[in-house]
Amino acid sequence: MTTALITGSTAGIGAAFARRLAADGHDLVLVARDTGRLQEQATELHDRHGIEAEVLTADLAEDDGISSVEKRLDDRRRPVDLLVNNAGFGNKGRFLEVPMSDELRMLKVHCEAVLRLTAAATTPMRDRGRGGVVNVASVAAFVPRGTYGASKAWVVQFTQGAARDLAGTGVRLMALCPGFVRTEFHQRAGMGTENIPGWMWLDADKLVSSALADLARGRTLSVPDPRYKALMGAVKLAPRGLLGGISSRAGRKFGPK
Repeated sequence: MTTALITGSTAGIGAAFARRLAADGHDLVLVARDTGRLQEQATELHDRHGIEAEVLTADLAEDDGISSVEKRLDDRRRPVDLLVNNAGFGNKGRFLEVPMSDELRMLKVHCEAVLRLTAAATTPMRDRGRGGVVNVASVAAFVPRGTYGASKAWVVQFTQGAARDLAGTGVRLMALCPGFVRTEFHQRAGMGTENIPGWMWLDADKLVSSALADLARGRTLSVPDPRYKALMGAVKLAPRGLLGGISSRAGRKFGPK
């Protein structure tokens, strides 16, 4: 039985990964900041699917939190076969309206933690000749939209570059780029969602199924829905200056209220 480690496991996309992987028979290492929610999640998944679910409380905005997860990933006696770097958040406000401390905290979670945990996971995976990493990014990576979009663009570029470097080792890396997903993400960031068209919302469980299928196919980038695939195709053809204006207006319409 293989083991998957999921950061940000207690809600949203992370919880959907946990449900699916547990149902498929994987043991889990569940990582988040809230010990109580982690323990409830671990008990539920164990009782429902008969898998072992380990709890690891860690704040990935802190060095100690990242280090604790690195240590678990480097434990050769209890190997992790799949890492899902899902932890992340959004900030309310435009550039210069968000405190610099919050901007740096976002970069710590979205970039530094992803870099360090991917390295910690893939080193033993390469030695074993097998393993996988899913780094959760966003379609925001493809449009000019502030620190959040920039950090997710870094995740995409880093993941695809690392995937090329590790080609032939048996280790697969993939950047997952969802659109709007019905999770706690927007509520936590204080973002209004009432104006987002219904067709733009994705189901987290279906998204995870599509992502795991793309990982199995060896893809390094997953945009897991035909609607968003079409939108991203249009984005590639649009002038970047036009995209900047549209992205800014969309942020004001669909972003923080």
